[in-house]
Amino acid sequence: MEIELKNPDIRKIKDIENVLLDERIAKAVPEQELYYMYRGIKEEKGLRYDITVIPPFLMGDEFVKTKGHFHCSGHAELYIVLEGEAIFLMQKGIDEVEDVCAVKAVVGDVVIVNKDYGHVTINPSAKDTLKMANWVSNDCVSDYEPFENKKGASYFYTIKGWIKNNNYKDVPEIRFEEPLKEIPENLDFLK
Repeated sequence: MEIELKNPDIRKIKDIENVLLDERIAKAVPEQELYYMYRGIKEEKGLRYDITVIPPFLMGDEFVKTKGHFHCSGHAELYIVLEGEAIFLMQKGIDEVEDVCAVKAVVGDVVIVNKDYGHVTINPSAKDTLKMANWVSNDCVSDYEPFENKKGASYFYTIKGWIKNNNYKDVPEIRFEEPLKEIPENLDFLK
């Protein structure tokens, strides 16, 4: 069944300028649309199903990404790649980063973001659109401020590879993990 996507929340480059590797890009094209969030497409058992569409775009040397957030309400989140490919960059901690993990996922892959991790999703393609869905608790509240205060996550993904964000003191090397191949039957852990 094809879901008709209507009335997205649109993130423009000016909305994420303070988390970019090169903030000058936002000054050059502030109205550039980066990604589209279709929230609350359906709800089941206290969970919300959303879809996000991220067309390919280079922000200078950096691949297009979401603004990134933590869940101040203490909830996990589950993502499914529907089209294209994604890199989910997750980190535990802001002032003291304990762990940094990246998961590369393609169509059908599933990624779980644990409740105590902040995360950014990257479209690492210069030509293909990323379309992903997520399941999250209706009670989940996203907190963008930690990444805004540090000018982004602990790493940026660029055409030259990974670059550490110098606004963090001690950051562990990125740990790379594999995605899940199917959605868990019971999603109660997201509540």
